[in-house]
Amino acid sequence: MTTVVRDVADDPVRTAPTRNRHRLTAGVVTGRVLLYLLLAAFLVPVMFPVYYVFAGTFMESRDLSAFPPRLLPSGLHLENVRGALDAVPMLRMYGNSLVMAGIITASQLFTSALAAYAFVFLRFRGSAVVFALFLSTLMVPAEATFIPNYLTITGWGLGDSHAGLVLPFLAYAFGTFLLRQSFKQFPRELYDAARMDGMGHLRFLWTILMPLSKPALTAVGMYVFITSWNMYFWPLIITRSADMQTLQIGLNSLKVGEYSNPGLLLAGAALSVLPTLALVIFGQRFIVRGLTAGAVK
Repeated sequence: MTTVVRDVADDPVRTAPTRNRHRLTAGVVTGRVLLYLLLAAFLVPVMFPVYYVFAGTFMESRDLSAFPPRLLPSGLHLENVRGALDAVPMLRMYGNSLVMAGIITASQLFTSALAAYAFVFLRFRGSAVVFALFLSTLMVPAEATFIPNYLTITGWGLGDSHAGLVLPFLAYAFGTFLLRQSFKQFPRELYDAARMDGMGHLRFLWTILMPLSKPALTAVGMYVFITSWNMYFWPLIITRSADMQTLQIGLNSLKVGEYSNPGLLLAGAALSVLPTLALVIFGQRFIVRGLTAGAVK
C-alpha cells in the first residue's frame, strides 16, 4: 500500500486564506500609496503660493522679473525685508495688529464662554428663542454694520485709537455657538454635583468647565485671532494716522506709489503671514477637535 505525502504548501485548500490575506494587504498598501500621491498632487498648487512668498522675499529684483520665473533665490538677500521695513512703519503696524487681534480674541473668548455657559447650564424661559435670535446675527453681513459702527465710534471720540479698532468686535455669536456645542457634551450631573458642593457659577466655569474644554477654546481663539489679524476694511476707515494703522493697510501701501515693488510686497506678505501660519501648523489638531465637538454622540 502506497502512502502519498503532500506538502502543506501544495494544498490549495490551506494556502487559499494565506493568498487572500497577502492580496488584501497588497491592495491596502497600493490604495494608501495612491491616496498619498493624490494628496501630494493637490498639496502642490495649495502650498506653492505660500512657498513663493517666502522664496520671493529673498530674491533680487532681476530674479523676480526673470522669464521663465525662477523658483529658487540665488542667495539670501535681505534687501526686500529692509526695504519693506523702511517704506512703511512696519513694526508699529505689526504691534497695532497684535494688540487689536489679541484684545478681540481674549474678549470674544470671555464673552462667548459666559454666553455658552448660560445657554447650556442656566435654565430660563425662552432660552431656545433667545439662542435663535442670537444666532440670527450671523446672517447680518459685516459690511452692513460698518456705517452705524463708524458713526457710533467717531461720535464717542474714539476714532483713530485702539479702542475704536476693537470695540465693535468684542462679542460674536459664532464663538458662542461652538462653545455651546462643546459644553453640551458634559453631563448635567457634573454641574448639579458642583452646585451641591457649594460651587458658584463662575468657579465651576473657570475651574472645571474651561480646563476640560481646551480644544474648543483653542479652536475658537485661533479662528478669532486669524480673522482679526487679516481684518482690513474696518481699520482702514476708522484710522487716519500711520501710527494707528494695522499691518494689512501697510501691505496695501506697498502696492502703490513709489514703493510699488514686488519684492517689497512679498517681504511684507511674508512678515504678515508668519503668525497665522504658525498658529495653523501648531494648532491644527485643536481646530479639528474643536470644530467637531458635539458632532458625534
